[in-house]
Amino acid sequence: MYPTYPYAGRTYAFDPAAPIDISLPLAPGDDQVNCFWAEPVQFDTIRVGSFVGSVALGGSTNYQRIHVTPHGNGTHTECYGHISPDPAVTLNQCLRRFMFVARLVSVAPRPQPNGDLVVLLADVQAALAAQPDRSIPEALVLRTLPNDPAKRRRHYSGTNPTYVEPALAEFLVEHGVQHFLLDLPSVDREEDAGQLLAHHAFWQYPSQPRYNATITELIFVPDEVPDELYLLNIQITSLELDASPSKPVLYALRALPTG
Repeated sequence: MYPTYPYAGRTYAFDPAAPIDISLPLAPGDDQVNCFWAEPVQFDTIRVGSFVGSVALGGSTNYQRIHVTPHGNGTHTECYGHISPDPAVTLNQCLRRFMFVARLVSVAPRPQPNGDLVVLLADVQAALAAQPDRSIPEALVLRTLPNDPAKRRRHYSGTNPTYVEPALAEFLVEHGVQHFLLDLPSVDREEDAGQLLAHHAFWQYPSQPRYNATITELIFVPDEVPDELYLLNIQITSLELDASPSKPVLYALRALPTG
């Protein structure tokens, strides 16, 4: 007997022993994914008096300090505090649930007249329409094509990476999508004079801030994971900050017979 999860009037089963981790790990060194000119992740061994926080160096325990920039190193989840001056708006306060039904879609960005690669609303709509169940749950996971494994370690800074058009963010809001996950460094252009149009559109900030809505960037969804419905678990650290390193995990859903 597997646990079940209700969605759209039906009951789905999932296997908690078969997680699909779509996060990128945080590790020291220059061969890790990086964006927005963030310094590489760094682990420092703590030394106090005669104590050294490394068993390999003769210490009794490993005891390290971590230097990390959530928005620039690895998979991270953010709330509208990212574009708000209010320090009280933190992800730890905004994200109070952690399990959601999510739909995975795969879309190729299109070149624009200015040379940018952009994920367009029309292509996401077409990908959604191609799935048997066209319902749009409260989370959408976007895999961009081609799904190059180099995304796992790419250095994006200064490369003007792919982003999404603001109309897509508006569409997600209109359909009640609370959580948007994608394998790009940002929903917006790397350098856009501070407009952050897709961020503002998705969070409806400052007119009507969507307090519980989140964006998760720099995920990676393996090719063997098909476009369909999943149960999504967003795991974060309890930092009182606008963003946190995160570990989104998918579980395949199987619809149970009705009646």
